[in-house]
Amino acid sequence: MRLLVALIALLTCSPMFSAEPFGRASIEGADGIVPGQQVHVVVDVFVPDFFTSPPQFPLFEVPDAMVTLSAERAVNLVQTIDGVQYSGIRRSYSVVPEKAGSFPLPKIGIELGFSVDGNPVKAQVTVALPSFDVAAAADQTATPFAARSLTIAQSFDRDPATLRAGDAIVRTIVVSAEDTQAMLMPPVVSGDAAGVARYVKAPVLADGVEQRGAGRNVGTQSIRSETIVYTTASEGSFSLPAISYPWFDVDGHESAAATLPAVTLLVAKAATRNRLSPTLEDKPAPSRGTSKGLLTVLLLGAIDLMVALFAWRRFGDIRTAVNAFQGRRRNEPKRILRRLRTVIGVGPEDAIYRALQDWSRRLGHRTVAAWVDAERNPRLAAQFAILERRLFRSRDAQLDRTELASAINLPTMKRAEQKGSLPDLNPTAERQLLPPLLR
Repeated sequence: MRLLVALIALLTCSPMFSAEPFGRASIEGADGIVPGQQVHVVVDVFVPDFFTSPPQFPLFEVPDAMVTLSAERAVNLVQTIDGVQYSGIRRSYSVVPEKAGSFPLPKIGIELGFSVDGNPVKAQVTVALPSFDVAAAADQTATPFAARSLTIAQSFDRDPATLRAGDAIVRTIVVSAEDTQAMLMPPVVSGDAAGVARYVKAPVLADGVEQRGAGRNVGTQSIRSETIVYTTASEGSFSLPAISYPWFDVDGHESAAATLPAVTLLVAKAATRNRLSPTLEDKPAPSRGTSKGLLTVLLLGAIDLMVALFAWRRFGDIRTAVNAFQGRRRNEPKRILRRLRTVIGVGPEDAIYRALQDWSRRLGHRTVAAWVDAERNPRLAAQFAILERRLFRSRDAQLDRTELASAINLPTMKRAEQKGSLPDLNPTAERQLLPPLLR
C-alpha cells in the first residue's frame, strides 16, 4: 500500500502533471530614462507543448504616462524547463512618461489557449510588470520629446528663385527619428514671412518606415511630414525664416536642435496677357435643319428627364437590386476561392488561418480541422499541420503556399439522376412500363 501511495505521489509531482503556462516581463535599458523617452516593456508568455489560440495582451493605464502596444509582429520562442518543452510568444509595450518620478506598473491578465493531452484548454496568465524610475536631465527642456537619430529635411515643388506674382510654392518638411512614435513628435514651427501668405496642411504621420543605411542594415523610423503652401500677390524678395526643431538625444543624453536654413523667395512681376476686345457679329437666322436638331435635343432631354424621374422614385428598389446582384457576384464560390488563394499566396500566416476559418464555415464545418478531416486530402492535411505549428508552436517547418493553394478546390455537388418525360423503351422489374393490375 505504501509503495502504491509513493508511486502516485511521484507521478503527480512529475513535470508532465506540473507543467502550467507562465509569464515574465522585463524592461529594456532601464537606466537613465528621461521624460518623453519611450520605455520598452517586454512580456513573454509560455505554455507547455503549443498554443491553440494566441495570447490576448491587454492595454493598461499608468498615471502621467502614455501606454501603447507595439505594432511589431510577435516573436515566437521555444524553451525547455525541467525536461518540458514550452512554446512562447513575446510582445512589447511602449510606455512614455510625461514627467520625472517613479512609475510602478500594474499586473495584467493575459488570456490564451494551449494543449493538454491533445485537448485545447483556456487559461489566464497573470504577469507582474516591473517598475522604473525617470529622472530629468539637467539641460532638458520643459516640453519633453526624446528620440534617437533625429533628422529634418525640406523640399520645394519648384525653384524659389523663379516665381511670379500670384504663384504658389509648396514646401514639404520631413522630420524622422528612431525609437519614438510619430504621434509624439511636436509640430514644426515654420514662422511667418512679411508679404507672404501661408497655408499649413494637416501633417502626415507614419511609424515603422524602413530606412536602409550604407550597409545592409535596415532600421525603422517614425516620420512626421508637414506641407506648407506659400503665395504672394506682389513682386520682390521675401525671406522664409530659419527653422529650429528642439529634441532630446537619448544616445548622447543631452538636448539638441535640428535646423533648416532660411530660404529666399524671388518673385517677379506677373506676365501680362493680351486681351481681345469683344466684337458683335451678325448671326444668321436658324435654318430648318437647325430647328429639327433642336427639336431632337429637346425630345432626348425629355426622355432623360422621365428616366431620371422614374429612377428617383424607384431608387430604393434599384439600389436593393444592385446590392443583391453585387452580393451574389461577390459571394460566388469561384470568386471566394480566388480570394482565398490570393491570401494564401501573399498574405501573412495569421490572415491565411482566418481565411481558412471563413472557408470552412461556408462549407458547413465548425472548425478548420473538421473541414480538413472531411476533405481527406493528404497534401491539404500536411500543409495545414505546418501552418498550425508555425502559428502556435515553433517555426521549424516551412509552409508551401503553392501546395496549400492547389490542394483547396471547390466542393463537388452530386447531380441527381434526371428522369425523362417519356417512359423507358425497355421496362425492367424496377421500372415497369404499365402499373400492375389490381386483383
